[in-house]
Amino acid sequence: MTDLLSAAPEDPREPMSFRDIKQVVLDRIESRVWPPDSLLPSEKDLAEEFSSTRTTVNRALRELAEEGYLERRRKAGTRVLNAPVRQARLAIPLVRDEVVAMGASYRYVLVGREELAAPGWLAARFGLPPQARVLHVRCMHFADARPFQFEDRWIVTDSVPGVLEADFSAIGPNEWLLQRVPVSNVELTFSASRAGAEMAEFLDAAPGDPIFTVERMTWLRGAPVTFARLYHVPGYGLTTRI
Repeated sequence: MTDLLSAAPEDPREPMSFRDIKQVVLDRIESRVWPPDSLLPSEKDLAEEFSSTRTTVNRALRELAEEGYLERRRKAGTRVLNAPVRQARLAIPLVRDEVVAMGASYRYVLVGREELAAPGWLAARFGLPPQARVLHVRCMHFADARPFQFEDRWIVTDSVPGVLEADFSAIGPNEWLLQRVPVSNVELTFSASRAGAEMAEFLDAAPGDPIFTVERMTWLRGAPVTFARLYHVPGYGLTTRI
């Protein structure tokens, strides 16, 4: 930590990665080498110090700005925020990874898929035109042959090239999307709902049992990508760090 805090690597022939640069900058902010309201050196000067490129420095500073440590203004430079705003950073998880992390065996089953015109409620949520087409995919995820999550997903076909040809019989739509379509904005809603007859059967629960439900909407540069409702078995918990 001390070496990172004090300076770049001694060997100028080994450029620092954006992660290393990000850590150096964060260390200097937290140790008050760069106190609140102070201006950072220019990207050019930092690139020279770290034997790196301006693009790499830019990425490191951009991420720290997104995390609430820096304020970046065109022609005004990069300033350390007086009161850093810590933001919750919630990555879109893969159900497969969640299940494997539990030490369980993962299994996926496609329940159904259908291309159709966007229903009114979805068109209203996304601001879609009346003729917008969507792909509706419903699937189950299992942990050691036990129900884990029911996924009810709507994908805007105009926003996702190739989705109509995708074969979701072996891979879930979320996993397929994460491999092919980046997202720039995510909206999450968490709620507790009561299991209806169908959902109770899928999740091996009793009708009326409380079900942890996540609604997730994603966009790419303003274009709506997908809306998903994720229903979890009773007892499921979600942990994130701020």
